[in-house]
Amino acid sequence: MNVLEILFYGLSVFALISAIMVLISKNPIHSVLWLILVFFAISGHYILLNAQFLAIVNIIVYAGAIMVLFLFVIMLINVKKNSEPQKLLFMKFAGVIAGGSFLTLLIALVKQATSLQGKVVLLKEGTIGLINPLGKALFSDYVVPFEISSVLFLSAMVGAVLIGKK
Repeated sequence: MNVLEILFYGLSVFALISAIMVLISKNPIHSVLWLILVFFAISGHYILLNAQFLAIVNIIVYAGAIMVLFLFVIMLINVKKNSEPQKLLFMKFAGVIAGGSFLTLLIALVKQATSLQGKVVLLKEGTIGLINPLGKALFSDYVVPFEISSVLFLSAMVGAVLIGKK
């Protein structure tokens, strides 16, 4: 095993342990902090895949901005264990069905990925995920969807300001 494989498996174990801690933590603030660690582990995977731009964006946007927002919301709503409503049996059953379906999907994806393991994927000189090719593709091939999404985000911000002013 080389250093990259050891690093990959180490980051994977760290991400899985942190994700499990997100689920089993009783305190919601601790869950958010564990989720930040999951995002850092995912950013490490992006760096291993030579996608430095995605790693930095993941850290800045998700681990930075969105998790701070989650922390503020959790602190503002003052989540208490006694105020949590009891879940109906139907909701528990629906959760088990949804989780089982998701597990089946994951197993099918892993089987498909192992069947593609021997195939060779040709990349253009290992430049996928770097900023320069991403910018060229974004502003040449995908300029219209990029502009549409920017207008959508602008309208969402205006809507949020209008709702917040009421």
